[in-house]
Amino acid sequence: MSTFAEHVAEDRRLSLLLLLAESPAYEANEHLLRSALEGFGHLPSSDQVRSDLAWLAEQGLAEMWEMGGMVIAKATARGLDVAAGRAVQPGVKRPSP
Repeated sequence: MSTFAEHVAEDRRLSLLLLLAESPAYEANEHLLRSALEGFGHLPSSDQVRSDLAWLAEQGLAEMWEMGGMVIAKATARGLDVAAGRAVQPGVKRPSP
């Protein structure tokens, strides 16, 4: 049985993938992503955003690198498939139809 915190994390990861899917070149910096997550009802810390992006990268759903002290993330093809509901990834909420 999943905890509420796990449900929140799954939803936050889906939200990150959806935001990357809408971004030019499918990439954005951590500060833009953190601000945009507020529109999805999340108020994550910078550490949470970085941790979620690292988790997405470990799963092959995003790429992540640092530039000028800021983390940049880019969705992979698999990450875009998960965001669109064409693929399922444990740990990421499925999008609503």
